[in-house]
Amino acid sequence: MLVKVFGSAIQGVNAITITVEVNIGKGVNFFLVGLPDSAVKESQQRIESALTYNGFRLPGKKIVINMAPADIRKEGSAYDLTIALGVLAASEQIKSENIDQYIIMGELSLDGGLQPIKGALPIAIEARKKGFKGFILPAQNAREAAIVNDLDVYGIENIKQVIDFFNGEIELEPTVINTRDEFYSSLNEYEFDFADVKGQENIKRALEIAAAGGHNVILIGPPGSGKTMLAKRLPSILPPLNLHEALETTKIHSVAGKMHRETALISVRPFRSPHHTISDVALVGGGQNPQPGEISLAHNGVLFLDELPEFKRTVLEVMRQPIEDRMITVSRARFSVEYPASFMLIAAMNPCPCGYYNHPDMDCVCGPGIVQKYLNKISGPLLDRIDIHVEVVPVPFRELTEARASEKSESIRKRVEKARQIQELRYTENKGVHCNAQMSSKLLRQICIVNEAGHTLLKNAMEKLSLSARAYDRILKVSRTIADLDESPDIKTEHLAEAIHYRSLDRASWGV
Repeated sequence: MLVKVFGSAIQGVNAITITVEVNIGKGVNFFLVGLPDSAVKESQQRIESALTYNGFRLPGKKIVINMAPADIRKEGSAYDLTIALGVLAASEQIKSENIDQYIIMGELSLDGGLQPIKGALPIAIEARKKGFKGFILPAQNAREAAIVNDLDVYGIENIKQVIDFFNGEIELEPTVINTRDEFYSSLNEYEFDFADVKGQENIKRALEIAAAGGHNVILIGPPGSGKTMLAKRLPSILPPLNLHEALETTKIHSVAGKMHRETALISVRPFRSPHHTISDVALVGGGQNPQPGEISLAHNGVLFLDELPEFKRTVLEVMRQPIEDRMITVSRARFSVEYPASFMLIAAMNPCPCGYYNHPDMDCVCGPGIVQKYLNKISGPLLDRIDIHVEVVPVPFRELTEARASEKSESIRKRVEKARQIQELRYTENKGVHCNAQMSSKLLRQICIVNEAGHTLLKNAMEKLSLSARAYDRILKVSRTIADLDESPDIKTEHLAEAIHYRSLDRASWGV
């Protein structure tokens, strides 16, 4: 008897429906075809044990299983439940009248229990698009799949529940999530707040500008000056995610298997902080079975690279293209996948190996040329792509002991949101552009128009600091953001002066 059941495969951050055809005929053998990987081939042993444990059997006949389309590689153990139910239906051990109305996915334990799968959300989205009635999957993934409306999502603990469901012996209760309630319930829940930071008003100002325009930032300062503390609080002043961004971010984390059982939707901006020993593949994504990297997990949020010069040079260089394109393409011989990577980069570094170059109280013990050599670990093209360079100095004792409370993140975020609203209105007709940092060169010439005094100031800065054309563009973008924070329709000279001030590492005197 021939039976068709349906599963799904993940490509990039999207899903493709897979038809699992099971035919049982005369003979004794088990054939699994359709480009399965080792994990899929090993399903026979898991299925046999799970069925036996629950009072069923793997038929002692010729079983042919085809996974179509056969030219797409099937990876992972999530097809165990799909294949097992196909075998049971083809051998008439369960009723199969409506089995083709469901997407069925899950990894089987030897006792028939179900283990979580990756990519439940994109699979659910594709199932609804293809008109399936429901989605049967492990209970651990039910909440993230249930945010998709107009699709019955059944979270199950054991294969016996699914068998009894198709035999009409029990009714399964679909998991129901109110997407909007889930989204708004934890929209502004941040662990860190700028109210905890004493002093550092100039750094807070720089981060406010960065948040308002979506600009990349690098913080340079001695150990203990508060670089990491400030960076961790940046997400708390960014505008809240909208529902579309939340779904997009959740899809990526779902594909990477980073969703917790209690989490249905990621509603706060992600903050990723990989260690400096990370490989280039782990950072940008890829691998033998391509997975999203840290830059994609930071999509719509913040990627924090602490101790920037300690990262391998090859790791930093592979980021140059994604920073510009906000997308990473992983190409292989047979296929290529795209992962979104629209993130804010915030980096932190010591000014020299000992950490005390330019320190107001401590002496730097690094020899001649060492400071410049340390900075040279970061390439010029990468520094060019970082809009704001800020020197962080230690907080004086009197500011540390002040009883006066610092400004809360909520207050700063209101100003940031107002500036973002101005930008959203400005770029209404420009698809894919939402903030000043995303402006193309063509848009830059149209929007960032400076007066004669500003033109002279820029000319002098370009000549004295030996700035590149890209650095010139960055100054204009940052000055446009500063003007937006001031609610000024024009870029004034003071806006340009402040933006030029945020190019510390471009100074010819740095490290000399």
